[in-house]
Amino acid sequence: MIRNPILPGFNPDPSICRVGEDYYIATSTFEWYPGVQIHHSRDLVNWTLVRRPLERASQLDMRGNPDSCGVWAPCLSHADGRFWLVYTDVKRFDGNFKDAHNYIVTADTIESAWSDPVYVNSSGFDPSLFHDDDGRKWFLNMQWNHRTQSYGGQPKSPAFDGILLQEWDAASGTLVGPIRNIFAGTELGLVEGPHLFRRNGWYYLTTAEGGTGYDHAVTMARSRTIEGPYDLHPDRYLITSKDHPEASLQRAGHGQYVETPDGAAYHTHLCGRPLPPQRRCTLGRETALQKCSWKDDGWLYLADGGPVPAVDVSAPTDVASERPQTCLYDFDETSLPADFQWLRTPEPDRIFSLADRPGHLRLYGRESIGAWFEQALVARRQEHHAFRAETVVEFTPDTYQQVAGLTHYYNRHKFHALAVTLDEKLGRVVTILSCPGDFPHGRLEFPVGAGETIGEGPVELAMEIRHNDLRFYHRSGGETQWQAFGPVLDAGVVSDQGGRGEHGSFTGAFCGVFAFDTSGRAKAADFDRFRYMPL
Repeated sequence: MIRNPILPGFNPDPSICRVGEDYYIATSTFEWYPGVQIHHSRDLVNWTLVRRPLERASQLDMRGNPDSCGVWAPCLSHADGRFWLVYTDVKRFDGNFKDAHNYIVTADTIESAWSDPVYVNSSGFDPSLFHDDDGRKWFLNMQWNHRTQSYGGQPKSPAFDGILLQEWDAASGTLVGPIRNIFAGTELGLVEGPHLFRRNGWYYLTTAEGGTGYDHAVTMARSRTIEGPYDLHPDRYLITSKDHPEASLQRAGHGQYVETPDGAAYHTHLCGRPLPPQRRCTLGRETALQKCSWKDDGWLYLADGGPVPAVDVSAPTDVASERPQTCLYDFDETSLPADFQWLRTPEPDRIFSLADRPGHLRLYGRESIGAWFEQALVARRQEHHAFRAETVVEFTPDTYQQVAGLTHYYNRHKFHALAVTLDEKLGRVVTILSCPGDFPHGRLEFPVGAGETIGEGPVELAMEIRHNDLRFYHRSGGETQWQAFGPVLDAGVVSDQGGRGEHGSFTGAFCGVFAFDTSGRAKAADFDRFRYMPL
């Protein structure tokens, strides 16, 4: 069986592509660097992260991008003997404008170096590239209309002004011919995420509607000609949980169709798994996969009937799931473990090194935790509702402006951090920095005040997340027992719905290590290992 979500934790907007017997899924990474996650599978059950292709400044530079901006909704395809990746770099979130720039990169193989980007347009986000049977290529994206009261956290449908279609000339690297608005969406509104495919003489268009919250849906339409008009699916929505609050997979929408070599039909979609009582999705938007079937009316339906996505889905072959559990990272290699990312900057050498002290991840304190330009924060996704993370840090601050430690992090206004720093009276201390929500002020809180004095030498730091609760621990000086530290904190604010709530942000929770030095002296902190354990 396929067990959903197939990509747990922050993995939204899945674009799926099959080449022979190999399947690839590309997902959004927003402000996390390198850009775009690509997972690979041969059975649709087990998936392995194999590439983040946007890895250098010429392809992607997100310094200054606000939270929840950056790389939105990539589209991965294969044609003419190479892979094509279309993506948006969004430069603004709040207010009437988005400033969304669309690009195309290509590569001969997924694992090889990808090309420098070719700029396409900036008329809206969620681009895709469709390769027609006659060899022509077509570029689609939603059109953004700034002439409306569409502010971050309060989206209004008029800003989502339909799906644009224009021919792409690969030889010249330019759009050519007329721009057509081919699909306005349904009354659900907020139409985005277009994907085209062709079958039995029909052009099928799937889009995402209803926003990224609990009204999300995959809408389906079809036409005999690529420019339309497009007729809606008899049920309108191929996949949605919007009328079924009891369903395990909520916020279902935004995905893409794929067929197996023998013609079996599947469709990806993003989803969320809310925790009671406040229905906050602490794992962000995840990737799921549904088995579908074609009926005699020429329309696609979920195999089990109805629009509600299933947790357990029949797989094409009889294989078992092989998901890893406890992960220990000892930082003995010369490159960062594949599970980890950092924020925004294409110059990672300025914020971390695995060579300057072999066997350690060295962070160079730069801007404050939550900065939009250059902060030393290296983290991996939270993939379970209950987990424990541990690390050990060597850090000798000489001012309170130098801070390093362990963090449960979403964005600049939603995080908890267990930190080593200096207090003028207490000396070196362990303390807690907490920012429990981005509305209305996003102010930093200090649940244990100045903190607790600790001696010299390495300090072990840990945190346990149990659904909505977070508890920090530490030990040092040869102690054998972990010491619980500070109050139980609200882990649920480190979620899409934390702070100002639905549509205010839509990425996911990370756990990792950080260092900052607001004195500007780039004080280094050395981390010897990192352990992630589901509970």
